[in-house]
Formats: sequence, structure tokens, C-alpha cells
Amino acid sequence: MVAIPDEFQDLFEKETLAHVATMLPNDLPHVTPVWIDYDHERDHVVFNTARGRRKERNIQANPAVGVSMCDPENPYRYCSAWGEVVETTEEGAVEHIDELARRYMDVEEYPYKDADETRVIVRIEAEDVVTGE
Repeated sequence: MVAIPDEFQDLFEKETLAHVATMLPNDLPHVTPVWIDYDHERDHVVFNTARGRRKERNIQANPAVGVSMCDPENPYRYCSAWGEVVETTEEGAVEHIDELARRYMDVEEYPYKDADETRVIVRIEAEDVVTGE
């Protein structure tokens, strides 16, 4: 397991969009923009999605992922990580998407909640991290 370097952890406190790459059943990459988070205690890169979405189904079949993000204030400053999804959980996922909505949208609750949708937190353990400025 590799931690995100301290000097790049600020990317997880801004409105930084990340792109998560998962593998489709036909072995082609599927890349999706996501709101991104970091669990400092467990050194996990974290994002939130809905159960049954393409990326969530891809992860269930193949936990290998890549994540890349650029600093919204300096696109030449970046952080990329790849590794495996070590956990997907519904526990705390609604609260987590609300927390992300506060950061990214400056609203108290995620405004696009669907009553038929189940939110999940996806935790990634990085095997390697590359950064640049």
C-alpha cells in the first residue's frame, strides 16, 4: 500500500474532479469523472457512486482501478494512483455524498438523490502513486 504524498493531499480538500478507470467486461477501460476523497487514517482513495452503475458493476467483476486528478488551480500539478478496490460499502454512503456535495456544490445535501438508488462508498488501496508539478 502506498499513501498519497502529504504535499498532494490538498487536492482532496478542493473541488478537484478525478477520473476513475475501471475495466469493462470486454477488457476495455471505462473512465468516469467523480468527486474524490481521501481517508487519511487508512490511506484510501475514496469515491461515492450508486449501486448498479457501470463503474460499480465493473469493480465487482475486477477490482483493479486507476485514478487521476489535476489541481483545479494548476492543471500541470497532478496525482495519479492505481491499485485495487478493497471495499464497497453502503454504510455511511448517504452521509458521505452529502459531505462531498458540501465541498463541491456548497449545499447541505446532495440534490440528486433518487429514492430507488442505493449509494455506496468505494475504497481504493493504492499500489503506486505518481505526482508531478
